[in-house]
Amino acid sequence: MVHGSLLSFKVSDVDVAETLDEFRYDEVMTDGHKQRLKRLGPEYYRGQGWVHWTLTIEDRRTGWLDARFSCKFRELLTYAMFRYQVACPIYCLMPDHLHMLWAGLADSTDQLTAMKSFRRDMNDALGKIGFELQRQPYDHVLKDEELETDAIESVADYIARNPERSGLTQSDVFASYPYTGCLLPGAAQLRLFTDEGWDVIWRTLSFLKRTECYRRPDPKYPKNP
Repeated sequence: MVHGSLLSFKVSDVDVAETLDEFRYDEVMTDGHKQRLKRLGPEYYRGQGWVHWTLTIEDRRTGWLDARFSCKFRELLTYAMFRYQVACPIYCLMPDHLHMLWAGLADSTDQLTAMKSFRRDMNDALGKIGFELQRQPYDHVLKDEELETDAIESVADYIARNPERSGLTQSDVFASYPYTGCLLPGAAQLRLFTDEGWDVIWRTLSFLKRTECYRRPDPKYPKNP
């Protein structure tokens, strides 16, 4: 157990990596040309599903990531979360790519539309400093067997430990990495790696789903007539 970690246990990187084996950060090359990756049907990205997204900087360039751009990233992500009814329990910005775990908050949520908008805004911001994203994000739609609470937390732990595996932090101190965070609409004070761990995250997600990201009153607490 890692003190103050996101989870109360350490998962095996090998086990999770097998689940996430479709993540490859370089675009597929065929006869020297970049090819688009195959993606599931649009229905898999709608509703209250979970998707692990990976966005890579074109040509794997570094130098874009700093405290200032991290704040800009959160600004753009906040806009996308509220507009498209999505939550991001964890993100991790790496020197040449970034990870985000998104959760749909309503039956009307469409993560493909949300991602298209977010990527456009990110490219606008990156373009001002001479960078851009690869033309297509990578994704892993969590399957039925991956939607158990422990399984979702395992994916989050895998994301959180990216800096550790890349040598950016020492073992089991990944919580100190400055570019890992959490963004749930309306929960600006929510932080990862606290003693309460996932308890607050799950309660907040439950509220956001009941209210469809503040689109309707909370049915759990009806107002007296």
